[in-house]
Amino acid sequence: MYMSNVIRISPCFRSPQRRESQFHLYDLGVSQYFSKSALRKSDSVKNSIVFTKNIHVIGGNLRALTNYSEEGPVQDLDSSPVSIELELISSESQFDRVIAEAQQLEESLVIVWMASWCRKCIYLKPKLEKLAADYYPRIRFYCIDVNAVPHKLVVRAGITKMPTIQLWKDSKKQAEVIGGHKAYLVVNEVREMIENEYTM
Repeated sequence: MYMSNVIRISPCFRSPQRRESQFHLYDLGVSQYFSKSALRKSDSVKNSIVFTKNIHVIGGNLRALTNYSEEGPVQDLDSSPVSIELELISSESQFDRVIAEAQQLEESLVIVWMASWCRKCIYLKPKLEKLAADYYPRIRFYCIDVNAVPHKLVVRAGITKMPTIQLWKDSKKQAEVIGGHKAYLVVNEVREMIENEYTM
């Protein structure tokens, strides 16, 4: 069995009786995700498990950085990013360059038009960064602060509300989503917009 899931865990502590780097976890449900060689029941603490492999805890989630099988470590790990920061476009000349490069490479790109004062933009941005990871590397995601670029560029792109998420291909705007509602709904619409482009 391979271990590749992220598992929610309860607080853990080091065993005072063991000097090795092992953890006791109060969650017997995790045993289904690990091979027998990666864990065993603890005798010193009731209803706990001792992990005998290196495990990393990140923000309340248990994320295995190495896959294990009965035979040992598995080499081909999924190294896909979980989130990708939106690349900032800060001038009209940079915008033109990004659009021209995408056309030359025959790629689509997503441009998120936002403003620093826009609360909906602030809530939406991290969710779009996760979406960007789903489409990495075939679609690049960029963001533009409408207050940091010439107004002429904002007018040229037809931006009237924030946030606006546009899909560009062949130096032309193909579609857009205006994010006036809940962030998860906007993300779904953006995903649908991208998928529609690829099925056309």
